[in-house]
Amino acid sequence: MDAKDKKQTELDYTQLKSKMYKKFLIFILVAFVVITVLYILIWHGRGADWIVSILQQVFRLDYQNALNVYQQLFRNYADLIWLGAIAVIFLFFFRFFINWVTQYFTIINNGIDALLSEEEAEIHLLSEMSATEKKLNTVKQTLKNRTMEARLAEQRKNDLVMYLAHDIRTPLTSVIGYLNLLDEAPDMPARQKEKYLHVSLNKAYQLEKMINEFFEITRYNLQQINLTKETIDLYYMLVQLSDELSPLLAANGNTARLIAEETLTVYGDPDKLARVFNNVLKNAAAYSYPNTEIIIAAKVKSDVVEISFQNKGNTIPKEKLSAIFEKFYRLDEARTSNTGNAGLGLAIAKEIVTLHGGTISAVSENNIVKFLISLPLHP
Repeated sequence: MDAKDKKQTELDYTQLKSKMYKKFLIFILVAFVVITVLYILIWHGRGADWIVSILQQVFRLDYQNALNVYQQLFRNYADLIWLGAIAVIFLFFFRFFINWVTQYFTIINNGIDALLSEEEAEIHLLSEMSATEKKLNTVKQTLKNRTMEARLAEQRKNDLVMYLAHDIRTPLTSVIGYLNLLDEAPDMPARQKEKYLHVSLNKAYQLEKMINEFFEITRYNLQQINLTKETIDLYYMLVQLSDELSPLLAANGNTARLIAEETLTVYGDPDKLARVFNNVLKNAAAYSYPNTEIIIAAKVKSDVVEISFQNKGNTIPKEKLSAIFEKFYRLDEARTSNTGNAGLGLAIAKEIVTLHGGTISAVSENNIVKFLISLPLHP
């Protein structure tokens, strides 16, 4: 809490402090009045006669003996008796004051019950408890937002599992169908047999990819990412990454061009950062227009290294740009098997970049999509 928030909180409790102070003064004043009235009526009034009369009636003493008892027991210990009486009176009124104070705890408990309830209504407390009321409403809104986010994430995950399960059936059915044909027709012409085997193999690879995505979901939920950092030859890593993915790019006539100095380095976990760049480049390849170039650029800017991946593709709406780094989000609404994926690649990339103390973002306009990663240059 900064100084401004602390000062505001203190101001918010001023009304409560003032009310408690006034209430305490009222209790003290009432106790003082009661003590004064008793002192005047009993000690300086007919109090002595009442006590002597009570002694005569209870113990059946004559007036003189009762007066002697009064003198010895009450007059000689008057100070102690009055101190005890004052203490009893103050404790009596202090009990009322404590009961009044504890009502605020009851009100706060009711507010906590309302906080835990699923009702949409705001929490309302007494005016002098406005600071507590604001905090409870803030916590309630935060819990509500987190619950909604958790439900959305769970719903996305469930939808994803359902879509993947549905998609898996398609290549599996094809593999079984073609293998049945091969099994039922052993004398099938070699050319046709080769065609069926080729189709079955492609479908099996597709099936493997989808199964790997199921495992990816499990790993992402259970795995805690640990980093082993060192100085990395960033230029060589990006060159190697481009070469490894060249078959994937070539399938749609795409190419990758790297713009960076050969001496460029960065400090981080090589395996984890390679995964980040791989995920981002695969995403660019999946959504690039055919026969277009993907530009990978890296440069030092101040004390960070900026790496960008730019491709030509459909402009991503702003509302989707803010969600593409979320778990299980799939930009491909059609969820086709070719371009759809588990929706974890960019989410994992963001997690790794954040652990490195960096940032990752995306911009899209005029059919240009650009991902920008910023990483610390030094430890």
